[in-house]
Amino acid sequence: MPEYLAPGVYIEELTTGPRPIEGVGTSTTAMLGETERGPETPWLVTGWLQFQRWFGSYLLDQRSWLPYAVQGFFDNGGRRLFIGRIVGEGAVATSRVVGNLNVRAVGRGVWGNNIYIRVRPASNRTDTKNPDWFRITLLYYKQRPPEPFVDPLDSANASDPNRRDPDTVEQFDDLVHTPGASNNVEGTVNVASHLVRVWFEGPPAPVPIDDIPDFVLLGENGADGAAVSVEDFAGDMEPIDPTSDLTSELFGRGRGLAAIEAVDEVALLAVPDEVRFGPVDQSPLTTLVINQCERLKDRFAVVSTKPRRPQVNDVRPPADTTYAAFYYPWIEIYDPLTKRPLRVPPTGHITGLIARTDIERGVHKAPANEVVRDATNLEFPLTKEMQDFLNPRGVNCIRDFRPDNRGIRLWGARTMSSDPQWKYVNVRRLFIFIEESIEEGTQWVVFEPNDEPLWAQVRRAISNFLVRVWKSGALMGLTQEEAFFVKCDRTTMTQDDIDNGRLVCYIGIAPVKPAEFVIFRFSQKTAEAPA
Repeated sequence: MPEYLAPGVYIEELTTGPRPIEGVGTSTTAMLGETERGPETPWLVTGWLQFQRWFGSYLLDQRSWLPYAVQGFFDNGGRRLFIGRIVGEGAVATSRVVGNLNVRAVGRGVWGNNIYIRVRPASNRTDTKNPDWFRITLLYYKQRPPEPFVDPLDSANASDPNRRDPDTVEQFDDLVHTPGASNNVEGTVNVASHLVRVWFEGPPAPVPIDDIPDFVLLGENGADGAAVSVEDFAGDMEPIDPTSDLTSELFGRGRGLAAIEAVDEVALLAVPDEVRFGPVDQSPLTTLVINQCERLKDRFAVVSTKPRRPQVNDVRPPADTTYAAFYYPWIEIYDPLTKRPLRVPPTGHITGLIARTDIERGVHKAPANEVVRDATNLEFPLTKEMQDFLNPRGVNCIRDFRPDNRGIRLWGARTMSSDPQWKYVNVRRLFIFIEESIEEGTQWVVFEPNDEPLWAQVRRAISNFLVRVWKSGALMGLTQEEAFFVKCDRTTMTQDDIDNGRLVCYIGIAPVKPAEFVIFRFSQKTAEAPA
């Protein structure tokens, strides 16, 4: 009972009715790979243009398929994407010190050597008012312009043959060094800049305005390090630069798959560059991706075949798992860099298609018989007879139905599992959705008195949630009793369970299965034959 000690009037708020369970998101995706630039910790982007602002565009040497996968994801209907930028061991971030203000590129790599910086008095500065106010201007070039450098922001240089327009321009005006000020340089730049992070080494002090009156390179100490490896994709949760006690705050803690593992919102996981590592049949990077999904049980992996595998008899899923799906063959897209067709793994386009299906129809709808947007052709044409070999193996085929005016479509929705109960992608992902939603929506139960009133509350909360799922069309059955059951009483737990603090609830659901084989049987109707 509540405690009442002194006489008086006490106001209490009571919770009535079952506590609601909210469904978790199912279309939030994470992708990892090399990018032109950008932060290395998991970073949420919600569109292709936002990705370009943070991470740049396509890589000139095409050492990573990630940018093409990201564009394919958004073009196919995806909306929320966490990017895990991967850099090689030994990479260094470009940096410069202005007075005691440290300026460092966002993320490591040689790309930071193409940042130009200028520090000048604030636009509204006067000699008697705000003498320490200043402004910082940053220019970034994907390819460094020729020397001598010509200021592209000066209209007097408009006709100079050495003038080059920067890829990105950032300007921060009316800045001060004063801690706590609304226009403090650390708070302003670190929130808004896509290029650099700044912090004071020691007590904040006025920035020497005359040190950099004209554009100069941020530095030339940035380096890409060694070629990326599987270990770099695996990542860790340590600070990038342990010598700086502000690194964790400025650059984040953790990168690679280790950091993505900590992002609970992720429901789909893909690494387009998995095809670049390991033997033909089994990539160690693919194994890491699948292992994370199986360990966490709250996300689903999308993996693809290696390129140049025209013999369908040689194409098999790399593992036996219910937490991943395998797609074949590669697709052909238009490359904006070369203005020519380019073959890419379908990973990004498929995850976008799955996200689109979740958003428009729901996670219970099989992500198949949908057009793969942006695909102009396939690496290999597949016939029905070829898919007769691949479909029973758990290989989801991308088929060309343009002769029937139906475009290029995903024509398979199977997991990589040999267990017939978990044959379909939508069944596994529906269970992930329901399990994760109930887990997050019942955290209030922990440490409550473990007796009949609590069990009744748990039953009502879960039943109400499953009713909504059933009414959305995700469960089979004409009645609730046919669609699901929830048991939490003396039949589901023993006295030993209760004595050891365990509350056991049994839940059964009847998921809808996709109509994979649609059969129409015809016969001739005669006067003698009954209907």
